[in-house]
Amino acid sequence: MVPGWHGRVDEPGERWHQIVRAWTPATRGGVVFTGFCSDEGVRRNQGRIGASEGPCALRTMMSNLAITGSELFDAGDVFVEGSELEAAQLVYADRIARCLNAESLAIGLGGGHEIAFGSYLGLTKSERVGAGDRIGIINLDSHLDLRIGQPSSGTPFAQALELGGASTSYLALGVSAAANGRSLFDRADALGAQYVLDQDLHVAPLAQLESAFERVDHLYVSLDLDVLPASVAPGVSAPAARGVSLEVITQILQHSAASGKLRLFDVAELNTKFDIDNRTARTAARLIWDVVQAWKPA
Repeated sequence: MVPGWHGRVDEPGERWHQIVRAWTPATRGGVVFTGFCSDEGVRRNQGRIGASEGPCALRTMMSNLAITGSELFDAGDVFVEGSELEAAQLVYADRIARCLNAESLAIGLGGGHEIAFGSYLGLTKSERVGAGDRIGIINLDSHLDLRIGQPSSGTPFAQALELGGASTSYLALGVSAAANGRSLFDRADALGAQYVLDQDLHVAPLAQLESAFERVDHLYVSLDLDVLPASVAPGVSAPAARGVSLEVITQILQHSAASGKLRLFDVAELNTKFDIDNRTARTAARLIWDVVQAWKPA
């Protein structure tokens, strides 16, 4: 049994915890989970501490999920030691790159949203991305996360766009106008980023997604759980007063996973200290299941 995975046994191989295997350098294909245990980025961004326990809680909630057909592997956790966030991001990025080199779907388990820059860095370092390839980032989030300054949970996509330049595009879905200052929207406009406000996401913007898919060679989707209403996801660093419905978020994730271009997906900001009856962790696990179920390899 892989550490962190445990649950009920009905019939052989019916639950994820029964089929998940430890990842090795010889692993090829399938879905690979990697945890990023970090609170440092949230601390720097003056958020509520507690996300470092997210990967453990996610594995617990994923353990009893019914099998989907994909092989499942676990590459373990990367821990932020003290304030050494940047060093841990590099270690995590290297692990993500190795998973992607094996043509696996890499799924990052956060941890604060500082996981996102490590995820992006891993994608760019992988052999999957060639010279001239275009990377598309879709961020489901109440926040634009385009802050500048010391790296934190609020800076990852500004860092990614600075690193990637014209080869990287950014689409933020579910952004709260009440939670982002004018300067952040101005920065998004200056960077050529696209965004859709939470109040406008009554249905999944499938046409906009299709257009985004067509313009890129590789897709990275990041889910900050605070994009969901606080009633659905109370266990996050910054609960959403409004948020986007679970049904819409599910459609966006399924559509992205079925595009044939999804290389990397991560889940961020699960804060176990404020979760109620594991409500947020259970929801996140189901959304991960939806992605794995819908995923189509390139």
